[in-house]
Amino acid sequence: MMYNEIKNKKATLAVIGLGYVGLPIALAFAKKIKVIGFDINQKRVDMMKKSIDPSNELSKEVFEGCDIEFTSSLDVLKKATFFIVAVPTPIDEHNLPDLKPLLSASATVGKVLKKGDYVVYESTVYPGCTEEDCIPVLEQNSKLKFKKDFKVGYSPERINPGDKEHTITKILKVVSGCDEESLENISKVYEIIVEPGTHRAPCIKVAEAAKIIENTQRDVNIALMNELSIIFSRIGINTFDVLEAAGTKWNFLKFSPGLVGGHCIGVDPYYLTYKAEALGYHARVINSGRYVNDSMGFYVAKNLVKKIIASGKNISDSKVLVMGATFKEDVSDIRNSKVADIIKELKSYSVKVDVVDPHADSDELEHEYGFGLSKMGKSYDGVVVAVNHKDYKNHDEKFFKSILSPKGILVDIKGMFRGRIKELTYWSL
Repeated sequence: MMYNEIKNKKATLAVIGLGYVGLPIALAFAKKIKVIGFDINQKRVDMMKKSIDPSNELSKEVFEGCDIEFTSSLDVLKKATFFIVAVPTPIDEHNLPDLKPLLSASATVGKVLKKGDYVVYESTVYPGCTEEDCIPVLEQNSKLKFKKDFKVGYSPERINPGDKEHTITKILKVVSGCDEESLENISKVYEIIVEPGTHRAPCIKVAEAAKIIENTQRDVNIALMNELSIIFSRIGINTFDVLEAAGTKWNFLKFSPGLVGGHCIGVDPYYLTYKAEALGYHARVINSGRYVNDSMGFYVAKNLVKKIIASGKNISDSKVLVMGATFKEDVSDIRNSKVADIIKELKSYSVKVDVVDPHADSDELEHEYGFGLSKMGKSYDGVVVAVNHKDYKNHDEKFFKSILSPKGILVDIKGMFRGRIKELTYWSL
């Protein structure tokens, strides 16, 4: 049985793709069994060999006591018999699924696949992708037959960057297999590290769908909050005050407005709508939610521009500070950060924009979005607190007054300073 071989260290497990998802999985397994950590980026591999997480999520201590070999070599990868694929599944500029990393990883695994091996996908995909897109690539590159020669499963990742509580070992794991035998083995392999155990989905498509609706559900709910914030802003009341009042009812769902970026909530719904379109159905609610959330950065910027003009200033001579550039608080991840939309829109009005962030990398921002980090200055006509980093929570009105010009405006997207600003012009979603 595959599980027994792995448990007794007679067989080796490999993780392909060592980013935010793959590396924590590889290290968690490596504390219990033999692991190969494979990544095509040699620079990242060299860092991990020195116990450095290129994503800045894990400390050096997490690498201690791990039976793991980091590599970019196919010859080393060949030694594994159980492969976990954890590569990114982004969208392209047209919001369509970009399967290039996933299919490339499948080709890589296919080249080293042997009879009796297992392949489990963790990357978020639309229902049907594993069987319709990935397995043919495995077969083509290995010259082996699916089910007869090798088994495949799907177990969606549930890692939340920056979350030290809901880690890989603490979250119930959804697993699926191509038959009863594979489901049993895959489930038991994950139970080596996952303390709450596994939920066995009846088939691969169900597991794929379960993952994609987790984030689609959040996306649609946040879109509703964002739309409500636009309405409440016109009424002249604070959205967070309204949500606090409504939240006193026991069954009110506690979501809040904000920028929806990152590589999960801002991406996954597009995989589902793509599949729906392919089947001849236009997903109205999901697409509407995506439209609302994708437009919030521009909405915030336009509101600030209007307020600066209303304060009597020439917008093209104005200067704005944006605090926070990552996609969420207390992480260094800038992928699909909607803060970039605020900055782009402000610059389209010829506003001079300074950006600060204690976690983001200036070169990465420059490469990804065309702007870097600046030093914090003075006399800003507007300050946008775009990300609720812990580093900002102790700022008070005196601090904001010290960096704002007279009649300067404070935009507090997530309502971090609600109730603490008495004299400045203050606006939040």
